[in-house]
Amino acid sequence: MTTARTRTRSWTRAVLVALTASAGLALTACGGDATPHGTTPHGTTPHGGASVGASAPDTASGAHNAQDVGFAQHMIRHHRQALEMAALAADRAASVRVKDLAGRIENAQDPEIRTMSGWLRAWGEDVPTAGTDRSGHTGTTGMTGMTGMTGTTGTADDTDMSALRKAVGTDFDAMFLTMMVQHHRGAVEMATTERSGGRYTPAIALAGSVVIGQSAEIKEMNRLLGKG
Repeated sequence: MTTARTRTRSWTRAVLVALTASAGLALTACGGDATPHGTTPHGTTPHGGASVGASAPDTASGAHNAQDVGFAQHMIRHHRQALEMAALAADRAASVRVKDLAGRIENAQDPEIRTMSGWLRAWGEDVPTAGTDRSGHTGTTGMTGMTGMTGTTGTADDTDMSALRKAVGTDFDAMFLTMMVQHHRGAVEMATTERSGGRYTPAIALAGSVVIGQSAEIKEMNRLLGKG
């Protein structure tokens, strides 16, 4: 009887030791690569792809070149003049369609200015200040030149801007549309240069949007001017 009880206790201890060892191995295995609920190991997504945070080659402080910097600086100045022109339409335009167009220009370009300003700050580059030179040409203080630029960027000079501020009614409409067509053509030219020479993916994407959107508005404005 004693021998049987001894064998039983020995067998029980052996089972407990084995179970304890197995549990320890399981905990070790789980603890080595476990992640909190709802997350995945660093560098992957739930679908197995690389996560944005793991490599993020196109962060604002990352892959960009002088073309990207020049594009952002020139386009900020260019957009600011467009906003100045568009703001005049509310009180001076006779055509509802001109007022609507001016509102759309403001809604599109003001957020783009904020976006491009954010890139420049992240890159440690100068953000053009409001009220300074609007020419957008290579060589402006604090601005990197854009390679491949030809002709004009379409910005209005002080004489034209002064005349636009004084115009009202149908005179304003005609002057606004004519000036804005040239202004948009300059933006399309700059954006096309960025698409061919830029490196920063979001800047290239924004340039593509400018080409598409402003090209369509050029056609719209020419129709309003009776040019097709």
